[in-house]
Amino acid sequence: MEIGCDEKVGLLGKGWIWVKGLVGKLVGVARKAKALGKDDPRRVIHSLKLGLALTIVSLLYYYKPLYANFGVSAMWAVITVVVVFEFSVGATLGKGLNRALGTLFAGALGAVAHHLAALSGHVGQPILTTIFVFLLACILTFVRFFPNIKAKHDYGMVIGILTFSLVSISELQDDQIFELLQKRVSTIFIGVSVCVVISILISPVWAGQDLHNRIALNIENLAIFLEGFGAEYFKTLQDREAKDEKFTQAYKSILKSSGIEETLYNFARWEPGHGCFQFRHPWKQYLKIGTLTHECAYRIDALHRNLSASNIQVSQEIIRTEITEPCIEMSIESGKALRQLVSSIREMTRPTKSEIHIHNSKAAAKKLRTSLRSSRLWEDCDLLTLIPAATTGSLLVDVVECSEKIAEAVQELASLAHFKTVVSLEKSEASAHIIEVEKGQPKNGISFVTIPISGG
Repeated sequence: MEIGCDEKVGLLGKGWIWVKGLVGKLVGVARKAKALGKDDPRRVIHSLKLGLALTIVSLLYYYKPLYANFGVSAMWAVITVVVVFEFSVGATLGKGLNRALGTLFAGALGAVAHHLAALSGHVGQPILTTIFVFLLACILTFVRFFPNIKAKHDYGMVIGILTFSLVSISELQDDQIFELLQKRVSTIFIGVSVCVVISILISPVWAGQDLHNRIALNIENLAIFLEGFGAEYFKTLQDREAKDEKFTQAYKSILKSSGIEETLYNFARWEPGHGCFQFRHPWKQYLKIGTLTHECAYRIDALHRNLSASNIQVSQEIIRTEITEPCIEMSIESGKALRQLVSSIREMTRPTKSEIHIHNSKAAAKKLRTSLRSSRLWEDCDLLTLIPAATTGSLLVDVVECSEKIAEAVQELASLAHFKTVVSLEKSEASAHIIEVEKGQPKNGISFVTIPISGG
């Protein structure tokens, strides 16, 4: 009896431990789900939108007049919603149009192939059908390797191969095939339409807006590093370690996001005009800026790794004057320039104030190059002290050059996208002052030349 009781207690204990473990796992999943929804509430809304779309197309089954017309083909509307509905409007539009057009054209082509094969009789039909399927599958599969097709129409190619194969190998009669195609294409168009309408009308997520914000955020992360770089990295190694985490981690998020901009760009091209982004907005220019931003981040990473592996000493006055000060000025001015570019992108205004900071950083870089070529610097300094500082300066010059390229690309974007031109307050006041002076001049026949005063 005692042994039996012990076995029951042991089983109950194991069962209780299993239940506690299960509850703990469920609580953990709930916490992760809450954090995921809190991180981006649009994910919760997207889930609700998909549920609504499925509910609407399910009415094809429960509304008898519709079911009488479509029959079991109504299932294709449900399948279409499940596979087409994506997070952003652009992704949904792209996938929906690819599915609808791929089904339409491949279905029509498959019906023609089926008819031609049927003309050859019972013996020749399977042979011709096999040849048609083989040729079309080979051609469309090869076409999928073209970069432009891969980016925009890969899903349509897959649907085309599938639809053509299903239609051409069917044993139905021609009139039955056309009726089946009509129902299938109609239900697919219904599913695509429901997805697109819900995606646009209910809390739309625009891939173009996400691309715009991501480019601005990446440039801001570069600015955070360069602004914090300045004097911090030219202190002793111990001082640097204490403050390293404050700004050196900002640019690393750019290195981890490779490929996201290109994906958003491919989705944004499908989207109609919305908000500040008109039809045929220059999305490709964002891709160019993103490439330059990644290039700058990799150069900053090389700079950071070099500094982490060396201990720069600036005890000698000549190193402080000839190398340290230009490096500090380069980093601070480049950071300010990038900050202005971020503000310009977010507000969609022309970046007028960034030019002076770019000019200052280039002047500091020129001063550093001149110093490094000076024989006096190499003669008067300890090489073990000078070489790490000179290497850092050279790497920083590369970062400055990359920042200049980013500024030029943003200027080009502002021109292509017709960003607003904002006149600074200083320029407005200067212009008003000039007008007042002109009004106060006596009209005695003497011509005056008005010189506009730049507000910097």
